[in-house]
Amino acid sequence: MNKQDKAFDAVDYKDIKDLIYAAVKEYDEKIAFVIKHKKTKDEVEYENVTYKRMLEDINKLGTAMYEKGYKDKRIAVIGKNRYEWYLTHLSTLLGANVSIPLDKDLQVDELERSLVISKADCIFFDPKLKDKIVEIQKRGTTNLKDFICMDEDEDFENINQLIKSGAKLIKKGKKDYFNAKIDENKMAILLFTSGTSDNPKAVMLSQRNISSTVYAMRRVEDIRATDTNIAFLPFHHIYGSTGMLMMLASGVKNVFPDGLKYIKQNLKEYQVSLFIGVPALVEAMYRTMMREVDKQGKTKTLKRGLKISNALRKVGIDIRHILFKSVIDALGGKLRHVVIGGAPADVEIMQAFEDLGIKTVLGYGLTETSPVIASESMVAKCKGSVGYPMCIDELEIDSPDENGIGQVKVKGPNVMLGYYENEEKTKEVLKDGWFYTGDLGYFDEHDFLHLTGRSKDMIVLKNGKKVFPDELELLINRIEMVKECMVFGLPDESDKGDYKLSVKIVYDKDRAKELYPDKSFDEIREIIWNEIKKLNQTFPKYKHIVNLILTDKELIKTTTNKVKRHEEMKLILNENK
Repeated sequence: MNKQDKAFDAVDYKDIKDLIYAAVKEYDEKIAFVIKHKKTKDEVEYENVTYKRMLEDINKLGTAMYEKGYKDKRIAVIGKNRYEWYLTHLSTLLGANVSIPLDKDLQVDELERSLVISKADCIFFDPKLKDKIVEIQKRGTTNLKDFICMDEDEDFENINQLIKSGAKLIKKGKKDYFNAKIDENKMAILLFTSGTSDNPKAVMLSQRNISSTVYAMRRVEDIRATDTNIAFLPFHHIYGSTGMLMMLASGVKNVFPDGLKYIKQNLKEYQVSLFIGVPALVEAMYRTMMREVDKQGKTKTLKRGLKISNALRKVGIDIRHILFKSVIDALGGKLRHVVIGGAPADVEIMQAFEDLGIKTVLGYGLTETSPVIASESMVAKCKGSVGYPMCIDELEIDSPDENGIGQVKVKGPNVMLGYYENEEKTKEVLKDGWFYTGDLGYFDEHDFLHLTGRSKDMIVLKNGKKVFPDELELLINRIEMVKECMVFGLPDESDKGDYKLSVKIVYDKDRAKELYPDKSFDEIREIIWNEIKKLNQTFPKYKHIVNLILTDKELIKTTTNKVKRHEEMKLILNENK
């Protein structure tokens, strides 16, 4: 029996339509979404969308889409996280159509390519992307018949018009959308991977893939109907869209951020109690919080409080909510639970949140697995691991080496149908019912899964030693003034076939000026380089960093803050010619 099985109760719905109808039946008049309307710079109104109204909007929009001929069609959706985005996604799925979530940061050529590949019939878009949409429309190379704006626009039909149209059609007795039959095993979502190491692929996911993942996540995560969630992760990312579905299945109130620089304000504004985020977001929040503590001269007080708190917790007394109230207030005052995924996380920062009384767990998955296949939970945590396999999945280590490290493979109902119109790539990763993740890892003696890195990113030295960049990057990122970094192997011209272990570091110019106002760039580089040397002394010699590239320009990343290593390597190699 999976060690996560006894965590929390949940229903395993066969498809997303069943899930949504069950959530609305249970939570009815509870608030599902809060929409902020900015009337002027200083005047703001909040619109509450109940679960009941959400379903009514879904059915109205879906009915209007059917009337326009969009049955058994492919609907693209693009834009920032907002109610209309998710409404479009759900209306598409509950009508047995195919949803195609697209990255709002795609350049026009990339967007055009994605629309052509996916054979999208219609697109719903955020008005901020109007210029791109107009250009796509002008080129006329796609299969798109309709362009629907999420707000009122003089040049395009808008989503509110469709909702009003759908309401009239329903009053006249139109019920074909309501009666749409869902084949839970057919392609329902066509999602492009973020492409950190090679060209993006279009992943085919079914409603069963997604609903099984929601079930598994609800079994292990402490999500409550009294919670308020802030939707940080972009919906075009499978972790963002599936995570939101988990929130809706649990009766949570959901709000939207105004942008990264408004995180602190939004947490307080909405009294946020939980969220799903990537490590970079959580680490940025932690650094901001600690700097605020430092500015107030409370660092020693905090450290003393942590010692007292930890001692008391050992004898069953928990007063963290009292001791660290001022720190928690800096995060809105209500934050209690953070779920991290999408990239390796710094265990020290996770522990720091735990020490303050904010439950923090790490999950692991891929777009191809809808996405979660392993996770920590309230009943199963291990520092440095990504937890246990989800209750729906079998996980194995393929061809482990002498240290038990090998490629992680998974079998379960959340594994994708395949890559769209790419049989060759599909056969590379799907074999005998197993999906080969491309991630390297091992199980410890307590069956917790530990990841060591991507097989494609692993650096194999001439002497056969293996270096996993993630392991070193987590430690380098802790160095003062380091914003982000990438460890890589630079071909060694003096020893063909070997590599010089190197790191590209993006440093924080503002922090550098704050700490060393009179230091030049070269002097700052020397300070950071000396810290690298100190780190080297804690590693075996083959893991020593011997080359440093320092810059203040951000690394090339996906919209979920994963570094695009292949693009960064092209830049580095060109600069070293």
